[in-house]
Amino acid sequence: MAVLMNLNNNGQAITLSKTLADKGAVDGPSLAKQIAKEKREYTFAGTFPTGTHAMWLNYWLAASGISPIKDVKVITVPPPQMVANMRVGNMDGYCVGEPWNARAIMDGVGVTTITTQDIWRDHPEKTLGTTADFVKKNPNTCRAVIMAVLEAGRWIDASLANKLKMADTIAEKSYVNTGVDAINQRILGRYTNGMGKTWDDPNHMKFFNDGAVNFPYLSDGMWFLTQHKRWGLLKEHPDYLAVATQINQIELYKQAASQLRISVPKDPLRSSKLMDGQIWDGKEPKKYADGFTIKA
Repeated sequence: MAVLMNLNNNGQAITLSKTLADKGAVDGPSLAKQIAKEKREYTFAGTFPTGTHAMWLNYWLAASGISPIKDVKVITVPPPQMVANMRVGNMDGYCVGEPWNARAIMDGVGVTTITTQDIWRDHPEKTLGTTADFVKKNPNTCRAVIMAVLEAGRWIDASLANKLKMADTIAEKSYVNTGVDAINQRILGRYTNGMGKTWDDPNHMKFFNDGAVNFPYLSDGMWFLTQHKRWGLLKEHPDYLAVATQINQIELYKQAASQLRISVPKDPLRSSKLMDGQIWDGKEPKKYADGFTIKA
């Protein structure tokens, strides 16, 4: 595979069932207490075992002392089926993109316990990906597509009106197929958690942010590899930097961005502080991956 660029930062969330919330499990620590008090099988869902949502879910659970391997069961459920499965009691919580967290609140079946930007502010989320073979055969096409998506992201982030127009478009039956009222608030950073709290989040989903969103940092790709190793999805440490360098098409991205006069960072590694105080900068990935107390 090849990653051509990031599409967005932030904007996902973890939802807990209304049943759990009514018992007092409304955040990580209170969920840990509930699991310790009421012994049963607790089921959580992500959208794919190696995907971003599973990694956010695992990280959040572990930060509260809950092993996603030993203490709960994590299953795979497609995003549009999350709310329906929670409604019939098939899961206790899930991590997914919007609008399925907002939808759970609107339908009265779940509450938002944390947003993913509160796990890692300005984290990478979706990417524009192709096969590596496609990049080799079609570099000009790849540059053109990167430029088109950069222009689209810049348009979305340019104004409130553009964001609302985008929400109207993707709510249609041919795309997300839900009411626009489930999309247009969180896309503007207007949050409610279903438990009486409302807030405006400056770190909501962004698609451009002067180009800061879109650069395919090597350290971002390496972070996911460290988590795959942490949870046993990788049996041995890979050459983290070599894998990320092979996959993330930084030179191609720079060429496309320069055509649009969009600045790019000088360093392909960036430093980030996650919710538990851990600093990730891509410089010692093996030590970082092995340094967690809760792991496979």
